[in-house]
Amino acid sequence: MVKYLVRRFLLAILTCIVISLLSFIIIQLPPGDYVTSYVLDLTSAGRHITPEQEAALRALYGLDEPVWTQYLLWISRVAVGDFGMSLEWRKPISELIGERLLLTAVLSVAALLLTWVLALPIGIYSAVRKYSLGDYAATIIGFIGLAVPSFLSALVISYIGFAYFDLNVGGLFSPEYANAPWSCARLWDLLCHLPLPAGILALASCGPIIRIMRANLLDELQKPYLVTALSKGMSPWRAIMKYPVRIALNPFISTIGHTLPYVVSGTIIVSLVLGLPTVGPVLYRALISQDMFVAGTVVLLLGVLTVIGTLLSDLLLAITDPRIRMT
Repeated sequence: MVKYLVRRFLLAILTCIVISLLSFIIIQLPPGDYVTSYVLDLTSAGRHITPEQEAALRALYGLDEPVWTQYLLWISRVAVGDFGMSLEWRKPISELIGERLLLTAVLSVAALLLTWVLALPIGIYSAVRKYSLGDYAATIIGFIGLAVPSFLSALVISYIGFAYFDLNVGGLFSPEYANAPWSCARLWDLLCHLPLPAGILALASCGPIIRIMRANLLDELQKPYLVTALSKGMSPWRAIMKYPVRIALNPFISTIGHTLPYVVSGTIIVSLVLGLPTVGPVLYRALISQDMFVAGTVVLLLGVLTVIGTLLSDLLLAITDPRIRMT
């Protein structure tokens, strides 16, 4: 078991290094840089700068250095927790995305837990009561979650809340708490605003998990070991929860590595629609303005979340299925 954990941990570190390199290269792929976007904005506003001033700006931001030099300078700072300065906002990136990252994590965890709480029982019931009215209802819910984009759900709910109930359903805080320091009252206000965006994100994620859990459990319900357990007098629900459900969770657990970054990246458009103070709008603005340090940091964080999710799923699989520890 220790050997398995050490091997997975070392692979995770190596993967994070590769992700940092790829994320920086991807940000550099579009033509031009932040100074190019800045000059275009000035030109559209009727202001012009000379080529010498443009070159001085590139030298000021270190954009005149080769790409590999920029990467080494950036990753050496990231390694010690310094993500650099935002070129557009003129402030440290850690300060720019600090609270936003915390709120994104809270929203992501809430949406993930809500997804599991809703999808797993529905998937189990749908498999055990195959072809029943509840099974058909769960199938409809799953297909709706797959078919309807989360931003469309956000738009519909926002319109209904504003038009029919005179409610402002945007944001994670009331106006008086938006920029207030943290307190019990602000935390309670956050918890009151959290269910709506978490529910919108959970609705989009429930569909696939319901279908995966139903398909896996249906396959396990046909196995001889369940018939043996029932023939020895074990109650049906206890036998199902103790054996088939545990085995059917394996493919579900393996999807955690994709679920964590999806919940974060899936909030980008929803955050723009609902006005949520998360990392998504910052990433969107950074990509538009080619603020490579902000965009590279957020993309790197998404990649690291994928690695953490995959490592977590490996550990959970090793706990739930001892056979995996031998691989």
